[in-house]
Amino acid sequence: MGNQPFYHSTRGNEQCAPKEAILQGIAKDGGLFVWDDLDQVQIDLPSFLRLDYKGMVQELFQKLLWDFTAEELKECAQAAYGDHFDSSLITPLTFAGSQPVLELFHGPTSAFKDVALCMLPQLMSKALKGKDKKVMIITATSGDTGKAALSGFQNADRIAILVFYPEGKVSNIQRLQMVTQQGNNVGVCAIDGNFDDAQSNVKKVFKSAGAQKLEKEENIVLSSANSINIGRLIPQIVYYFSAYQQLLKQEKIKIGDAVNFCVPTGNFGNVLAGYYAKLMGLPIHKLMVASNENKVLDDFLKTGVYDRNRPFHTTISPSMDILISSNLERMLYYLCGKDVEKVNGWMNELAQNGRYQVDEETLVKIQQTFISGHCDNTQTFEEINRVYKSTGYVMDPHTAVGSYVLQQYDQTEPTILLSTASPYKFTRDVLRALQMPLSADDFECMEQLSKISNTPIPQGLYALKELPVRFDTVIQCEDMETYVCEKAKELLK
Repeated sequence: MGNQPFYHSTRGNEQCAPKEAILQGIAKDGGLFVWDDLDQVQIDLPSFLRLDYKGMVQELFQKLLWDFTAEELKECAQAAYGDHFDSSLITPLTFAGSQPVLELFHGPTSAFKDVALCMLPQLMSKALKGKDKKVMIITATSGDTGKAALSGFQNADRIAILVFYPEGKVSNIQRLQMVTQQGNNVGVCAIDGNFDDAQSNVKKVFKSAGAQKLEKEENIVLSSANSINIGRLIPQIVYYFSAYQQLLKQEKIKIGDAVNFCVPTGNFGNVLAGYYAKLMGLPIHKLMVASNENKVLDDFLKTGVYDRNRPFHTTISPSMDILISSNLERMLYYLCGKDVEKVNGWMNELAQNGRYQVDEETLVKIQQTFISGHCDNTQTFEEINRVYKSTGYVMDPHTAVGSYVLQQYDQTEPTILLSTASPYKFTRDVLRALQMPLSADDFECMEQLSKISNTPIPQGLYALKELPVRFDTVIQCEDMETYVCEKAKELLK
């Protein structure tokens, strides 16, 4: 399969094998790791869909992460998906009325990030074997990645993790999930700014003098748990196949039938995993990209102009409050004919001017697969209410953004809506949408939602009630490099 089995940067020739790409997280030139032969991998759908979730993980990973042994991948799959999820299906498919909904929030932190972040620490630990180095994970979060990463890496050997989140711009439950995190190798810090500020400065830290000094003097390499890391992205491909498998078992489709997926997204990682599944042979007709008021992706997919020079909106779907969608770079690479010079040009324009425009040929290719829409706060509230009144199903605000956008399109194929987080992470806004009286206490709100929806409160969320706050530091963005270097030495001593 291909003459050079290497991942390489979207922006140049820097190459490495999968284990090294996972340890590194991001390429040294600031690009993201891609593999040119991805579109040559073809999954034998009938035999693949006979496997259980862990079996699909092992088979798919062997194709994409070829320097891991079959035994290593089996151990990773068991450790990640053996007992961390409250459904044996890992990502069960349910229905809101007649609408198929893939619930991605049955892991330990009640968000879709768990599916990948239960796996990434396993892959990273295997990749570290035999190497004389330690890894410091630094990650920016818009709400959900932070806790899922902290939980996944808690007490990992020779790996520490530091999470940055935008102060005042995540839900209170999301904040509590992070600042109460246990473990002797974890750190959490708020920054004065928004998610894009946190993410941009994390990327700068990777290329900083401080990072080079850490590696040279302390043998500590920086890496990422964001979906810029291929070890975070690849596990997400599996649940697209699982959704198709479950729809097939429920006799809603026949094998080979095309389906659509509607994906609420901000950083473009979740929907990019769907595009990877399509490249590997899953019969996907369209991928619907659902944005909130920060609709930079919706505008781009309709016009070919990516422009982050716009007001930043703080919404009730905070995990999508993003104006720089990192993973879009990978999609652009594959759809512009794998031209690193084009990608480099666009990314330089984005860095210098905050905008770029793709050529007409690339835009046509993008629009053959991707369609999009957006939804404001009022429409999100109304959609939560509409779905509950018509079906009895309670959605979180991110899923509701997807549901609203899905209604704008009349598709002949079945469309699966990805539900990215438990409504219990956003209980106050969900109850407000359902026009219910609100308690001042988040945990009483959870109890109220449980009665209304007839669903159990996720244990990990309710347990926050009793946990002490461990982290309360707030810093300026320009201080992140110094803070990372100090924490790396402290947590990995």
